[in-house]
Amino acid sequence: MALLNDERTQIDFDKFSKIARHLKPGVIWVSSGAVEIGRLDYISRTGYELGGNMDEIKTDYAAQGQAILMQTYRNCIPHQISVRQVLVEHQHFNNPAKRRQIKELLLRCVKQNAVPIVNYNDAVSFEESRKMEIAALKQKNTGGFVSELVDNDETASQIAQLVEAKNLLILTNLDGIYKDINDPKSLISVITGNTPAEVIANIDKLKAGCVGASRAGAYGAGAKLEHIKPCIQKGVRVYIASAKNDIKEILNGTSPCTRIGVGLNLS
Repeated sequence: MALLNDERTQIDFDKFSKIARHLKPGVIWVSSGAVEIGRLDYISRTGYELGGNMDEIKTDYAAQGQAILMQTYRNCIPHQISVRQVLVEHQHFNNPAKRRQIKELLLRCVKQNAVPIVNYNDAVSFEESRKMEIAALKQKNTGGFVSELVDNDETASQIAQLVEAKNLLILTNLDGIYKDINDPKSLISVITGNTPAEVIANIDKLKAGCVGASRAGAYGAGAKLEHIKPCIQKGVRVYIASAKNDIKEILNGTSPCTRIGVGLNLS
């Protein structure tokens, strides 16, 4: 979800404030925005954008934006709650020891009255190197799953599995998953079944018809549905909803969304 205004020219502090109302111990928040926020901040200070190698530009903007992103969350979350930045990379989730370390860190936050804000560590990630590392992992782990963390949806799904979360909320630009992205009446409110296998089978049927994305650069509904399948296997209930709606209303069923999980009420 974008943390910028509709014109994508500055931070939308109302969005931060709206989100922060729900960030309490027991919640793990996976956030995007560091690169674009860093870019806007750099332009505001210099009057121009960086030029040159795109990988270098992305890492430079991310390094600048991460500090602003975290400070904005810190300003919006109540003083008595600690805020902790957790920067992750794909290799962390492909290494059992690092996975365990991340899990323990995230679970300690609950006991220590803290909210973890997770962000992919773009400041040290070069795309070409990342692709080579992932290819090597796939070659080494033939037939096994390799976590790529291609976007925040996959990152959030990996973390939900890791900590055995009760709920996974994925915020997007739309109210959920649509049979036809061009037909607002085709919102799918529930994907369910009597077992995880039935739910995943229904996800696969739906995924076959998912084409396109809600915005340029997004991976689309099909990718979201693929990322959440391991969560369903672990009993996590998934909500896909618009970032414009209130989180409490999404979770209690009074705001439109797509709910995915075992044994859900169809109404």
